[in-house]
Amino acid sequence: MDNLFWIGTSGVIAVSIIVFLFGLLIGSFLNVCIYRIPLKEDIAVERSHCMKCGHVLSWYELIPLFSWIIQGGKCRACKAKISIQYPLVELGNALAWLAVLYIWGLQWVIILYCLCASCMIVISVIDERTKEINLALNIFIGVLGAVRLALDYTHWYYYLIGMFAVSIPFLIIVLISKERAMGLGDVYLMAAVGLLLGWKHVLLATVIGCVLGSIIHIIRMKISKKGSQLAFGPYLCAGIYLTILFGNPIIEWYTGILTSAIK
Repeated sequence: MDNLFWIGTSGVIAVSIIVFLFGLLIGSFLNVCIYRIPLKEDIAVERSHCMKCGHVLSWYELIPLFSWIIQGGKCRACKAKISIQYPLVELGNALAWLAVLYIWGLQWVIILYCLCASCMIVISVIDERTKEINLALNIFIGVLGAVRLALDYTHWYYYLIGMFAVSIPFLIIVLISKERAMGLGDVYLMAAVGLLLGWKHVLLATVIGCVLGSIIHIIRMKISKKGSQLAFGPYLCAGIYLTILFGNPIIEWYTGILTSAIK
């Protein structure tokens, strides 16, 4: 957060509020994507409505987080309960954006990382429900990666290697297992993320995702009696997000250990 204080305490507060509010606003759109993408519905034209009675929502019913709280988590028309997913996704996205801001400060790259974090929220929820990762979401992250490559073109090799560092091994696993171990969506996801983060960071994200997946899913199997089949996407996305936040110090620490061991 130190890299933010050059704008002063009042500046930090102002920027934080702006980022938080935009995060809530985009979080509201993420809920639309989470619901409509699996159903192959339009995410831009059709107006938001109650899932139970079809009531078209007015602007004051669409204020992120606050409308849900004011309405007591219920539809104004039919009084049906509105899933707590809606405020959680909105608040989660806003907090995710704030964390990126505080770690990276006011750099151009935070725009890419915030958008990536938002996309990974959508991927995680949809994959958990359907066991599928929509190709358009992976393409979106790939576009972010292409922008990162263009803006940091002097290190182009770092991002191009990252594009294949994990996706190729994943593809081999997919082919050998005939998609029983994982799906092509995971392959495309790590190719796109590798282009955005680079090879060291995408390797770290994969390790973190695999560890989280192993530990958390075993716990979930014990507690909720879930089957052994898991949606890998949410764990990979968690690893990716943690790498965005803490990847640099972790890689520097590990590189330092290797350097010391070689000497």
